Order: sequence, then structure tokens, then C-alpha cells
Amino acid sequence: MKKVVFLILTCLLCLGLFSGCAGDPGSEYSRIITDGQGRAVAVPDRVASVVCVGVGALRYTCYMGGAELVIGVEDYETKATFSRLYNYVHYQQFQDLPVIGTNGQPDAEQILSLSPQVILLSASAGVDADDLQKKTGIPVVVIPGSDTTLDQAAYDTIRILGQLLGKEDRAAELTDYLQQLQTDLQTRTADVESRPTVYIGGVSYKGSHGLEGTEAGFGPLALIHADNLADTTGLSGAFTIDVEQVLQWDPDVIFLDREGLSMVYSAYAQNPDWYNSLTAVQTGKVHCLISFRNYASNLETALADAYYAGWVLYPEKFADIDPEQKTREIFQMLLGADPYDDLKEAGYEFGIIDLGASTG
Repeated sequence: MKKVVFLILTCLLCLGLFSGCAGDPGSEYSRIITDGQGRAVAVPDRVASVVCVGVGALRYTCYMGGAELVIGVEDYETKATFSRLYNYVHYQQFQDLPVIGTNGQPDAEQILSLSPQVILLSASAGVDADDLQKKTGIPVVVIPGSDTTLDQAAYDTIRILGQLLGKEDRAAELTDYLQQLQTDLQTRTADVESRPTVYIGGVSYKGSHGLEGTEAGFGPLALIHADNLADTTGLSGAFTIDVEQVLQWDPDVIFLDREGLSMVYSAYAQNPDWYNSLTAVQTGKVHCLISFRNYASNLETALADAYYAGWVLYPEKFADIDPEQKTREIFQMLLGADPYDDLKEAGYEFGIIDLGASTG
């Protein structure tokens, strides 16, 4: 009986959707949006309810000030986490919403029962947008999303959401702000003559890692033209490396991702002499970065990381920057809130790391 009801509802919704596509000016679906896959999608003149499926869909909706439109979330969004600040800021709303899927896999029947006006689908979810639209009879708008810091996909996502949600002013404001930051970071660091060598460790991917977890093309470092030693390996993305290679490189500065910090502390306790032989440890140049990648990249923390790393590596170029103040500004602009005090209280903050202090 449940399946029969589901099929009947699907047919009814499809009839309504297709009549809108026919161009009836009185129809709910009388506006066409070109989504991230070049699909022409008929959507309501005014979107009042959405569900978000896949990496970045809910994040960018929150950046756009559209959290109040969300009527269902994926299962992992019902609990607060510092790893995704858009979630932390809005978790009191999200925790009580119905679950519409998990890890980019939508529950079509549950979505249909909620009757959102639009399904926002991340391009990286691996879900056929036309198939999902056919199953539910609900318009599916694909957004590009982004798993790096700032690329064209990020800006395209903001533009599409601005058009869809009737938030063109917010899209323009956010685009201008992000472009200003991107230009500022690159301009400050483009002509630096002497660059310290840098190693990023503790990078999480497919689980947590200690010093051996690193990443080529690490977004915050790339934005400031840092000499990231992982870039010299010929590899791309996140990977693990033999820590003896780190010792051989002996970087001037080491940044550690907060998510992998406990594993580095544990390794240090087991072999402090090895870690103490690193120049960066000896000179007090081991720094903590706030983790920016969880279910793809969180722009606010990635940009805050970039400013802090720039302030550490090129102090003369960032002499006018207070990293904490800049972080608060970025959080407020992208999230509409400043949770940095809560982050600090939980141990997620920028600063010098004394590995020896972890052993008591």
C-alpha cells in the first residue's frame, strides 16, 4: 500500500510539474533555471522550501542565507560538529528536521513525503538528476560545488543559488567579498623573494592521520603561494608519506591540521627524539590550522587558514592583519555568525604547538 501511495503521489506531482514546463503563466513552475549541468529546469517563481543532497549543497545554501528554506537534511547533519561550521551554526534547526538520505544518496520516497519545491543536488553526489526528478516529480537543480578553496565551481554555485532562491543581491555580495579575499591573498604573496619551506601534516582523508598525512595543492597554502613540499612529490590531493621524507626535507615551518593533532601528539610521546630533530620543532615553528575539509571544503575555515598561514610565513606582508580578527570577519560574512569563541573553547584555534607539552 505504501508503494502504491508513493506511485500515485509521484504521478500527481509529475503532472503538475510538466504542466508548468509547458509555459502556463499561472503555473507554480513558470521560471527556467540553467543548472550546473546545463539542464533547463522549471522552478517556482518563489522558492520557499528545499532539500539538499550531496557534498556542498547544504553548505552553500547556508552561505547564501537560505538555511530557513531547508525542510529535510542528510542524516549526518542532525548532530552539531565543528568540522562543518555551517552545520554548527544551524544545528538547532537541523537536528529536528526529517532525514532525506545519507552521504549523497537520497531517499526519494522520504523526499516526496516532504514535498519540497526544489531538490538541490551536488554534482559530485553521483546521482542522476533526471532520474531523481522523474522519481519524485520535484525539480532537481544541480550545483557544481567545490572541493577546493576558491575556483570557478564555487562562484558558479553561488550564482546558480542566487538565481534559484531569489537572492541575487546576496550572491553578488558574497562573490565580491570572496574575490576581494582571493585577490588580497595572492597580491600580498605573489612577489615574495624568499619563501620558507612548508610541510602540512595531520591532514585527514579516508580517516585521521598523523604527521604522515599531507596534501599537494593544499588550498590555504596555494592561495598564498607557499612553498609546500608536498607539491614536489608529483602527487596530487591528500596522501600519506614516509615520515623519514619529512625529516629529510626538514621544513622551515610545519603546519598541523587540528583533526590529526592528537595522533601527532601520540607519535611524539613514543619517539620525542625523532620529532625534536626537526628544525621547525627546535625553533618553535610548528603551528595549528583549523581543519577546513569535511564533506568537501568549508570556505570560511580554508580562508581563515590562508590568512593565518600567510601571517606566519610572511609577517612583513601581513603586518596589518590580526588573524583572529580576520577569522571572525570571514565567519560573519559567510556564516552570518561568529562561532570562533566556541571553536577556541573546544581547542580549534590557531597558534604555536608545543609537542612536548602533550607529554606533560
